[in-house]
Amino acid sequence: MDLAIYDMDRTVTRRPTYTSFLLHCARKRAPWRLLFLPLVAGSMLAYLAKLISRARLKEINHKLLLGASIRPADLKPLVDSFADAQVAHNIRPGARKAIARDKAEGRRVVMATASYRFYAAAIAERVGFDDTIGTNTLLGLDDSVLCRIDGENCYGEAKMRMVAGWVERSGLTGKHGHVRFYSDHVTDAPVFEWADEAVAVNPHGRLRELASRRGWAVEDWG
Repeated sequence: MDLAIYDMDRTVTRRPTYTSFLLHCARKRAPWRLLFLPLVAGSMLAYLAKLISRARLKEINHKLLLGASIRPADLKPLVDSFADAQVAHNIRPGARKAIARDKAEGRRVVMATASYRFYAAAIAERVGFDDTIGTNTLLGLDDSVLCRIDGENCYGEAKMRMVAGWVERSGLTGKHGHVRFYSDHVTDAPVFEWADEAVAVNPHGRLRELASRRGWAVEDWG
């Protein structure tokens, strides 16, 4: 089976989703958590100063705006309302066309994103994806979602490892056909290089330069 693998933030969506998801949850569930926004800003400065990792930044902001743990029954309506809003207002028109084209070609359409899988999967399902690879979270004994990442943050080289892991778990190792990969950012270079066909979507400068050197397609999805 041929595959089409898509990054999500700024590729399928116009705007990134992680911080907006946490803000959505805080406003809907516990508006008092918005008082922690100065701490959120501080954690972002710590990341920019390379004092904490990108994964740790996610865990800190998750705890500040959503809490240390949340039960699935409380999380689901937050995920559903956020996903509905993203599908209504934040999906690139070109992404919808590409997904329809890839599915018409018989490809298995997969999202691979650094965002948390538990909400990315809801967005992916609504726009026609077959599978979602994303950053996973630890679960408590009562299946509560915790503010800790389970495994790796699905970003950069880790995304390539997680895509390879998904291929193996899906029984596609050595069996899948042509792989087409779409992303907007140069940090996805490992997956671009692995894929048979690379498509840079609304690329920023460094990716545009890399695509030019490698002869990769460049598309504007609006």
